[in-house]
Amino acid sequence: MTLAEPHGDSPPDADTPTGSASVTTATATADADPDRPVVRRRWTPRRQEVAVYGAFLLAALWVTSRIWVDPAGRVATLYSSDPAQVQYFLAHSVRVVLHGDFPFYTDRFNYPDGVNLMANTAILALGIPMVPVTLLFGPAVSFVTLVTLGLAGTAAAWYRMLSRHVVRTRLAAAVGGWFCGFSPAMLAHANWHPNIISQFLLPFIVWRVLVLTRSTRPVRDGALLALLVTVQAFINEEILLFTALACAVFLLAVVAQQRQRWAAAWRPLGTGLAVCALLAGALLAYPLWVQFAGPMAYHGLSDAVRDYGNDVAAFFAPGSPTVGGNERANVNLAPNYSEENAFFGWSLSLLAVGIVIWLRREVVVRALAVTGVFFAVLSLGERVTWWDRDLFTGPWELLVRLPLLDAVVPTRFGLITTVVIGMLLALAVERAWSLRTAERRTVRTLAVAGLVLALLPIAPMPLQVTTRPAVPRFITADRWRQYVGPDQTLVPVPVPSMGNTNPMRWAASTDLDFRIPGGYFLAPRNGVTGDPGRFGGRRSGVGELLAEVAATGRTPKLDDRQRRRFLDELRYWRAAIVVLPLNQQNAEPLRRTVEQLVGPARQELDVWLWDVRTLTSHSA
Repeated sequence: MTLAEPHGDSPPDADTPTGSASVTTATATADADPDRPVVRRRWTPRRQEVAVYGAFLLAALWVTSRIWVDPAGRVATLYSSDPAQVQYFLAHSVRVVLHGDFPFYTDRFNYPDGVNLMANTAILALGIPMVPVTLLFGPAVSFVTLVTLGLAGTAAAWYRMLSRHVVRTRLAAAVGGWFCGFSPAMLAHANWHPNIISQFLLPFIVWRVLVLTRSTRPVRDGALLALLVTVQAFINEEILLFTALACAVFLLAVVAQQRQRWAAAWRPLGTGLAVCALLAGALLAYPLWVQFAGPMAYHGLSDAVRDYGNDVAAFFAPGSPTVGGNERANVNLAPNYSEENAFFGWSLSLLAVGIVIWLRREVVVRALAVTGVFFAVLSLGERVTWWDRDLFTGPWELLVRLPLLDAVVPTRFGLITTVVIGMLLALAVERAWSLRTAERRTVRTLAVAGLVLALLPIAPMPLQVTTRPAVPRFITADRWRQYVGPDQTLVPVPVPSMGNTNPMRWAASTDLDFRIPGGYFLAPRNGVTGDPGRFGGRRSGVGELLAEVAATGRTPKLDDRQRRRFLDELRYWRAAIVVLPLNQQNAEPLRRTVEQLVGPARQELDVWLWDVRTLTSHSA
């Protein structure tokens, strides 16, 4: 039931250009001493692998090059909230390691309600290993490092799995690994979501599942799978769920074609999966309890996110961050630019169909085709559209309210189709290179031409970036410490929210030494544990007021009722100071608005400052 029998490091055929055939270089020239020995170097398989891994790393550095120029001052264009959130989570990992903070929940933002970090993808499995980098260079450098390693590491992991277990031609493995690591979907998420592009464990999870179908030691193999599953759960649970669903659909598609395989496979597969479930369940029991029943747990996503689906036309357009991409053309084909989870382009879409037709006699190819199409259909969401025009209700409408699936973003099912296409590309190159006809050179030339035609339009380009305001000197110089106690908050203006995450970067730059109200996160509506999820905590009257002033630049005239309400919220937050950066957009209207509420401000370094401790103390 496996894709191919494992062959370890077996070399490809001798005439395979990417195999282990010797590539010799003579260092002696024609006019050299004839008695001088000729030095020959073997282009060994290990050197080939190092070259492939190096190419993947260089490509990842190319994609992230514009952010590397100034990690703290640059961010992806169009939408900058997720990087700030990830940097906050990286700083939280530092506190977990150095201060022993509880890893799965924090009240250092959205104070005093706090945030359930297990329900917010706190990337502990990435953040904790990155603690030395975060401490030495800051969370912004850790963020771009994770993005770079996520792209290169995913491509390298798929290359290694494919070259060891699926194909014998290293070029085939390199092509498959390249597409899995640098597809348009991966490039789109590279702007904001290192947790989604860090898929370097998935090839090995998939392979361990397939190994279980023929395992002679299912208990051991199930335990190995459980360890991989546990680590992946602390990177991204949604991607882990996708992997499980994809493996299930693929195996069912194989069994439907060759039912005799089930008789030999069900016992080791069942034993291994049972061991995996027991061990991973034991390791993850408490974190999952916190996620689903702990403080600030929520059930299901907001309706807006649940309805995120791919437009059918998105499968035939190149992704925005690619050579042939066009942001304006793609504006109505995806929920936003970070969710371009299809965007293969016409040439690659046609090539994938052609590969399936060409290799249709192979069981694995048919099973891959079923898997890819199945999840491509689910990725269309609840309403199937063509160029933003509704056509009919999609099958996702029948599944969206099921447990676990109610927390899935459907457009991301396209990531499964992406991996399927990468596997098909690898198998096609392998078959083309293994032909023994007299015209095999012509066949290989045509194969390379087809790959270039399909992959060049979606080749990666450097991510588009924009500048973002620096962390105020008032924060970096630690001037805030003389005001804010350990049980108090610093209240930024505007109040932190999904659209204003800069204060989260302020806190991250101090290793979260001060608390803030609000922020960007998922939480139950109205702060009631167990309610459906939404972005942000309970509604804040002053937060909404200041957000409107920041957006419009209009100073409202406030009455006594609004002043009392604002003071009540400051007391609820246990505010010590209110801080407004001088370079904040519409800073002057914001200053006048806050002064109506708590009195005159004073300038300290590069911020307007209000010391409100006398207004929010218990005695007041």
